[in-house]
Amino acid sequence: MEPIVIPVHTGRAYDIILGRGLLSEAGRLIREVHKGSRVLIVCDSNVAPLYADTVRDSLIKAKYQTVSVLTFPAGEQHKRLETVAHFYRALATAKFDRGDLVVALGGGVTGDMAGFAAATWMRGIDFVQIPTSLLAQVDSSIGGKTGVDIPEGKNLVGAFWQPIRVIADIDTLSTLPQEYVTDGMGEVVKTACIRDKELFALLERDQAFSPALLTEIVRRCMLVKCRVVENDERESGERKLLNFGHTLGHALEQHLNYTGISHGCAVAVGMAAVTAASERHGLTAPGTAARLCALLSKFGLPTVGPVPVSAYLEGVKSDKKCIGGQVDLVLLSDIGEAVCRRIPTDTLEEFILR
Repeated sequence: MEPIVIPVHTGRAYDIILGRGLLSEAGRLIREVHKGSRVLIVCDSNVAPLYADTVRDSLIKAKYQTVSVLTFPAGEQHKRLETVAHFYRALATAKFDRGDLVVALGGGVTGDMAGFAAATWMRGIDFVQIPTSLLAQVDSSIGGKTGVDIPEGKNLVGAFWQPIRVIADIDTLSTLPQEYVTDGMGEVVKTACIRDKELFALLERDQAFSPALLTEIVRRCMLVKCRVVENDERESGERKLLNFGHTLGHALEQHLNYTGISHGCAVAVGMAAVTAASERHGLTAPGTAARLCALLSKFGLPTVGPVPVSAYLEGVKSDKKCIGGQVDLVLLSDIGEAVCRRIPTDTLEEFILR
């Protein structure tokens, strides 16, 4: 297939290149937008054995003088400032300056941390996203959110820093273990819920990972994310809708110390809980929660968590979307139509649980 080019018109504009067999072309595609001499490829211990050599070889072929690969242990529990400090030491040892480049090769954790390192090294150097997971391709690699978790909450330390290019190779999705496919489907369903009712209906009718539909599903999710980010780059309005399911999902992840449940599964639990609550309060069209839960279950996503909502609801108060004793909750008026509603934290328990 010919690569699909999706322009992203943020403060610093860039293109998403979506296609097959793009890893071996990464060096050429990066050279089109970056003229420096040194590259640091950041990837986790799962991705490095699969793809690091291919990307490294393509960068060398593109005449980069120094191409280094830095690997860190896979897992959300390593999305920490200590890991990013390890990145800084590698950049310092290799004498990276503002003309050099960081390449994030992997899933959402890799992209968030490598992007944050690039945003803060010498107050900002260029980086490229090469997302290899479904979650990263449809969501986290687009829009410039970077950061790390701390014990007090998820993504509380971070920066907005747009990549100079996103290279999404559909072929990498064929190597994903089933649990990573399931994880990514949480963000796919979220995207359909907030802005693409036709995609929601498509997912209801068909299996998302049939080869004929996979590229179209990723493309549609990318387009939704791009258009929302273009309208609201720094999350002061419309971009908040992308947090559907995330406020409760992040609190659940924090409660479990980022182990025992993946991000996509936590978001699924959050979407189900908040939609059931908003439907009970007459804010969501009747039957929406049941339809959502049926689709989540179809793709192996949970609709209830390993602990009750009451166990982690207090954690919502430390979410970065909680301001002045109020929290922004994203609710569905109907499938494909999301709204943001500000709720006082002292009434949150009543809203969610009763």
